[in-house]
Amino acid sequence: MKLDHSQPLEYSTGQNNLNIFGFWIFLGAEIMLFATLFTTYFTLEHRTGNGPTGAEIFEITPVLIETILLLTSSFVIGLGIHAMRLGKIKAMISFFSITLLLGLGFLGFEIFEFVHYVHIGAGLQTSAFTASLLTTLGTHGAHVTFGLFWGLAIILQVKKRGLTPETANKSFIFSLYWHFLDVVWIFIFSFIYLKGMM
Repeated sequence: MKLDHSQPLEYSTGQNNLNIFGFWIFLGAEIMLFATLFTTYFTLEHRTGNGPTGAEIFEITPVLIETILLLTSSFVIGLGIHAMRLGKIKAMISFFSITLLLGLGFLGFEIFEFVHYVHIGAGLQTSAFTASLLTTLGTHGAHVTFGLFWGLAIILQVKKRGLTPETANKSFIFSLYWHFLDVVWIFIFSFIYLKGMM
């Protein structure tokens, strides 16, 4: 395997470049998934039947906390990639660990939110609005959950193998995934929660 030392480690081989390109294609498919969920939500958001509306169930405080946790995690994983590029494994692992803890905090608030919605009568079967809302939020939450396990696997690999072109590539691709989840959340925050509160 020939290394290109003029590139960051995650881009240093032809295979690594292909992996990153392939992951961008995968993210394109993910964009289509979330675009479909958003389209469904916007089509059904006023079909509340006898159930509550967004303005009746959305609360700004937990949503703001979730947003702060996730956006901070995105910044921290950026610091982790910067540390990786500087060859600072301990700092990288620390930043990745903080990212996962922030993600876990986000997930805890999202689970609490789901339980609260069901408790106040806004379950999956209440109305088309609640079904599309919970499906959209649940899909994002499932992606975060997967990301937590993936990030943990990355940390364990870097601890075991050190920084190699392969582990750097995997770490960078994971960071792209995590940033993607943050971008999706910005859309959820803006176009579901804030719009729904108005």
